[in-house]
Amino acid sequence: MEKKDTIGIKILPVMFGFFIMGFVDIIGIAINYVKQDFIFLNDALANMLAMSCFFWFLVLSIPTGLLMNKIGRKKTVLLSFVLQVIAFCIPIISYDFIVVMIAFAVVGIGNTLLQVALNPLVTDVVQKGKLTGTLTLGQFVKAVCSFLGPIITSWASGMAFGWKLIFPVYAVTSLIALVWLWLTPIEESKKGETVSFRMTFKLFNDTYIVAFFIGILVLVGVDVGMNTTFPKLLMERCGLELNEAGLGNSVYFFARTLGALGGGIFLLKYSETKFFTFSVLLAAIGLVGMLMTGNLWAMLACVVIFGLGYANLFAIIFSLSLKRVSDRANEVSALLIMGVSGGALLPPLLGVVSDKSGTQMAALLVITIVWLYMVWLIGKVKGINSK
Repeated sequence: MEKKDTIGIKILPVMFGFFIMGFVDIIGIAINYVKQDFIFLNDALANMLAMSCFFWFLVLSIPTGLLMNKIGRKKTVLLSFVLQVIAFCIPIISYDFIVVMIAFAVVGIGNTLLQVALNPLVTDVVQKGKLTGTLTLGQFVKAVCSFLGPIITSWASGMAFGWKLIFPVYAVTSLIALVWLWLTPIEESKKGETVSFRMTFKLFNDTYIVAFFIGILVLVGVDVGMNTTFPKLLMERCGLELNEAGLGNSVYFFARTLGALGGGIFLLKYSETKFFTFSVLLAAIGLVGMLMTGNLWAMLACVVIFGLGYANLFAIIFSLSLKRVSDRANEVSALLIMGVSGGALLPPLLGVVSDKSGTQMAALLVITIVWLYMVWLIGKVKGINSK
């Protein structure tokens, strides 16, 4: 009984780390508020905030693996929390566009360290048989944070400090996570395989891994693009104010939360291939539906459909990639986290397209076209399961 209590005490601050991980999803609604605050910004410039944040996943994922091997998992996670505290304090001290870009760059750096190091840290505080369930619960905790972010921001927009109240709230929460984990003793397992640049990039010799890596790029790019575009789409087509339209992102994240819970149940009954196919096509239906309607409730229903379809695709691709190269799990994980940099690629393009066309429908059309890659990937997923 005492051992179980000890495990419970250790797992709680680690699981709270997944909540902190969800802070990065505030970037979508933040872009819209920043654009509103600085009138010289167009969509293309405002969407550069996403690039400043997600670019770091491309360049720091593998170095973070090397750092983690040197200083340990817990210290790497603690360092990520320190960076998050610093990042959210920066706009409190000074608020202009360049400062906000720097702040979100630091958020991206901290989140890169967190995503690379937190999952391995979980293995040090739970039994092997409970690892999959614990990681699934962690993703649910992250989804809850993503769901709450737009709600808190909308509430804060009516306060004296405005939407920027989200920064001190996130800074204090990150500080709590830092102190909590720092005070929690965790005995880390001995280092196993190490991550190297050469061995990681050698994975690209496998065409399936290349296809799955691009799939991660597309998934994260579409996710950040949807977070950025959907509130503006509601403002354009449904006449909502930003503080109301921003709640549309909470509807999206709520659907993803439900989808993640339901996905765990469905994957017990159906194969990954069938569920992947169903999820990709369901999300496509949601995107096409958004293109075809201008009614508020229909738009919200369509984003729910898209969110339900999207919810489990990252996890399925991650699982299939690990099964494909099971003896090189560290390198596969580092490579796929690099794919999170897709959040830096698509939003700037969406900004240019919406500026040139004068409508957010053009940006949504681009998202839908990019999603066709996921439809193509269905064949690749069927291929890996037939071998």
